[in-house]
Amino acid sequence: MLSEKGKYASATENRRFVWAEIVWPLILEINDVEFSLKQYQMKRDEICEKNNVKIAITSRGLVSLVQKGILLKENNNYSIHFRLIPYMRLKADCDYATAIHEVRFK
Repeated sequence: MLSEKGKYASATENRRFVWAEIVWPLILEINDVEFSLKQYQMKRDEICEKNNVKIAITSRGLVSLVQKGILLKENNNYSIHFRLIPYMRLKADCDYATAIHEVRFK
């Protein structure tokens, strides 16, 4: 989360961090394709405190994941794209590059 980076590089870095450190571990932890805003916030607070990261950065990252189609938002619930469900079922590592590839190119 370095400010010297350009706007797009920072957005990608925020998305990658939120996906790798908060969203995907949360999905595997709860073993469900859907999570609530409250569940996200609890996991976010834990990770931000542990890694000394500002919460605002993670908020932008979450919104960006929705914009990219990796996450779908309905009311106060978020769910992963249907193409990522097999990764969840297998408890497989699904990094940001894999997630964006599955959502965009298939």
